[in-house]
Amino acid sequence: MEQYIMKGGNPLAGEVVISGAKNAALGILAASIMTDDDVVIENLPDVSDTNALIDAICHLGASVVRPDRHTVKINAKNIHAITVEDEDMRKMRASYYLIGALLGKYKSAEVPLPGGCTIGSRPIDQHIKGFRALGADVSIVRGAVFAHAIDLVASHIYLDVVSVGATINIMMAATMAEGETIIENVAKEPHVVDVANFLNSMGANIRGAGTDVIRIRGVRRLHGTTYSIIPDQIEAGTFMCAAAVTRGDITVKNVIPKHMEAISAKLREMGCEVVEFDEEIRVVGKPKQRHMNFKTLPYPGFPTDMQPQMTVALSLAEGTSVVTESIFENRFKYVAELSRMGANIQVEGSVAIVDGVEKLTGAQIEAPDLRAGAALVLAGLAAEGYTTIDEIGFVERGYENFEGKLRGLGANIERVDSEKEAKKFRLRVG
Repeated sequence: MEQYIMKGGNPLAGEVVISGAKNAALGILAASIMTDDDVVIENLPDVSDTNALIDAICHLGASVVRPDRHTVKINAKNIHAITVEDEDMRKMRASYYLIGALLGKYKSAEVPLPGGCTIGSRPIDQHIKGFRALGADVSIVRGAVFAHAIDLVASHIYLDVVSVGATINIMMAATMAEGETIIENVAKEPHVVDVANFLNSMGANIRGAGTDVIRIRGVRRLHGTTYSIIPDQIEAGTFMCAAAVTRGDITVKNVIPKHMEAISAKLREMGCEVVEFDEEIRVVGKPKQRHMNFKTLPYPGFPTDMQPQMTVALSLAEGTSVVTESIFENRFKYVAELSRMGANIQVEGSVAIVDGVEKLTGAQIEAPDLRAGAALVLAGLAAEGYTTIDEIGFVERGYENFEGKLRGLGANIERVDSEKEAKKFRLRVG
């Protein structure tokens, strides 16, 4: 079984280049099948989630060429099916984006209900509400979503809850609906804006992405484009937190500082030095870092995907911090693993009370989900002694060459698949 093994204690220092945004890439890859022309996507992150979605697009009949690991050329003119049967799609949350893309272009879609990380209830009722408002007949049969329409017609849609997935999915379907669709109470995350910009580069007419209201005037067809994906906000934030956790000095390159404001503000509140440049941010951790409180909120608030990483940083800060999770009810599953390393955290419902400790100690632990897995790696790199983390497939869903980038910053970490390799690592590191 593949796992990470690491020896903590090294303050991480140096520069790290951030990959393209996974969450934007998934929406953009799905939207790429909405034209018969060539679509070239650049700055694509090479992670298991994007690769699984590319495989599913191939199975639909599209032509897919990978000139290099960060570029893909897709031509969907020969798509011969609107049914997604790839079993891997059941394991990833973003498979549902193929519903909006197929429904918009072909007026029909059959897609397995999505899986992904078990961080809480993530129903697709708002997606279905939007598709029905556009005139589609939607049903769930034998674990799959069936959506069909004779024609899609514009509508005025109000989302009951702010949902990134529903915003992107409805936006894709409405791109080729007749008339002007207005979607209110939408998500404003950077990857929502990136998908809208991508669709506009294909000839869509979408206005208001990044605000509370998106207006979409339907078009009859979309054309080819070449588009570069934005940097990954969460990967960047993870490395920023790595500087705080290990008391290091890390410069994250290829970032949009505006997207990082909530994370930068909290790191400054802890006492870290945060310096912003045009396309990079330097974070310097301090020997003594302060407690602080934060609550996860939709963008531009503090992102739920950064909650575990920041909580790990607070577990080594002075004093008592309060972390409130308002997005996903099961986001604190990693706390039990972190406690095995010596952290002092009490969870009461959606609130974690974090009493900072002087040090963490290495342990054998397991990643419960994508972001928690990355956070536990940071904990292991700060801990005394050796840490091994199982179920690293979660981490590889969203981080490209995570252990390689960490090694470039001075981390003693390796990905191994046997006890023999783990022993070799211990002997080499000492």
